[in-house]
Amino acid sequence: MPRLSPARRHPRWTLAIVCIGTFMLLLDVTVVAVALSDIQTDFGSDLGSLQWVVDAYTLPLAGLLLTAATLGDRIGRRRIFLTGMALFTLGSLACALAWSPLVLDLTRAAQGIGGALLFGVGLPLVGAAFPEPRARASAVGIFGATLAGATAVGPLIGGALVDGPGWRWIFLVNVPIGAAALVAGWLRLAESRAATARAADWPGTGLLTAGLLALLLALIRGNADGWLSALVLGLFGAAAALLAGFVVREAYAAEPMLDLRLFRSASFTGVSVGAWAISATLIGATNYLGLYLVNSLDYSPFQAGLRFLPLTVASFIAAPIVARLVDRVPPRVTVGGGLALAAVGMGLAGRLTGGSGWTALLAGFIVAGLGIGMANASMSQAALAAVDSSRAGMATGTVNTMRQIGVAAGVAVLGAVFQHRATADMARQLAAAKVPHGQATAIANAVGSGAGTRVADAAPAALRPALAAAARAATASALDEILIGGAIAAGVAAIIALLVVSRAPSHAPSGSAPADRPADDLDPESAPAGAAH
Repeated sequence: MPRLSPARRHPRWTLAIVCIGTFMLLLDVTVVAVALSDIQTDFGSDLGSLQWVVDAYTLPLAGLLLTAATLGDRIGRRRIFLTGMALFTLGSLACALAWSPLVLDLTRAAQGIGGALLFGVGLPLVGAAFPEPRARASAVGIFGATLAGATAVGPLIGGALVDGPGWRWIFLVNVPIGAAALVAGWLRLAESRAATARAADWPGTGLLTAGLLALLLALIRGNADGWLSALVLGLFGAAAALLAGFVVREAYAAEPMLDLRLFRSASFTGVSVGAWAISATLIGATNYLGLYLVNSLDYSPFQAGLRFLPLTVASFIAAPIVARLVDRVPPRVTVGGGLALAAVGMGLAGRLTGGSGWTALLAGFIVAGLGIGMANASMSQAALAAVDSSRAGMATGTVNTMRQIGVAAGVAVLGAVFQHRATADMARQLAAAKVPHGQATAIANAVGSGAGTRVADAAPAALRPALAAAARAATASALDEILIGGAIAAGVAAIIALLVVSRAPSHAPSGSAPADRPADDLDPESAPAGAAH
């Protein structure tokens, strides 16, 4: 391979291009939060279909991320990054052109595969571009701030696009940005790969992806088919068998996709639990809060996005401050403190009633926003600090995988709780009002699917106020349940992080692989330790 010019190898170009790609792929996790109502209206979707709009994207992100990193180590991270950018951009275009819920879900999956390729090699590319430890720590901090910012700003950008040209533009806007990033990456990114690369663990990838798919199907179908139905029990059984098979495979494989020895470090385990928890609770709940703001409080998507602004601004304030402090503040404080603030914020937001306005969420959004900015900006660095440097790439990849598993599982679990509680509360109110059973069941199911006060639109004018009030109260009750449950889960994760996360590895896994280096640089002294997988 020809040597790259100094301009092409400039590390700031690498950091900028990787952060743009990462921002786009993570933005697409939360950008749909305020678009779900319009997608539901256009396609006549139930709640399960809306959940798959999120989970069809996050499932391949979770299942393929570590494999993408391994492929980058072997055949070149620049090559994988550019392939991922092309696939993500084309997948975004296909999402914008989708004509049915099934097509949207399939194209979201394609978009997620591209996102996994981008995410899997993004941080190793940054590590290879910044070999000096202090500069690398600063770059990783900026990368972490990008994670927090992309996650937080999604509803606002989504609302502006949905209210303007329409929901399809939340995907279409990626096309010109992705094309520009693809050209910039082609011209400016330097190739790097591991000095000793592992083979891709395709059996492990298949077991993890299939196991998560079976689990999500069971959680999403549980309310509709019955939690004790043969289908749902069979899916739970298949998920348990496949995920157990994944653990066994990783424990005995010569070159595992996930090195389970990483979890010998209590500190690393604490960071992983924290990454999962904040995504499963706060990020997962964002989708149902978006439905509530649009369908129950009657805000337009852009107005709903503006109501998320306190969370966004708080995250933007916290993330860069924490990113600059990661070398001076113990990681248990930043990770555990961020999770604690997220828990308190969700607890404050979880006090809704049928008469609540959006300001009832305000204090919770501010506190939770500070928490997500604080935690996400420091988790990658905390993961790096928790393990031997030669396992740093796999460590950060595992933490990012846990984030995506958290989003996918959180959307499914919180959706099941939301649907059950909203449906049951609405059915109880309708029974008390002596609404005929068949009509009451249809209305209650619609509220359980997130329709909110829109269920009153087709009712006689005299009944609309009472029906809308009942739907709003049932939706608020369901949101309370998932927010309080999320607060408890995040609080437990915060306690774990405060107790076990430390600055230095508590146990260095044996059998460490050598550090990697840029593919065109033969000087071993320039190898950036900690970017290998």
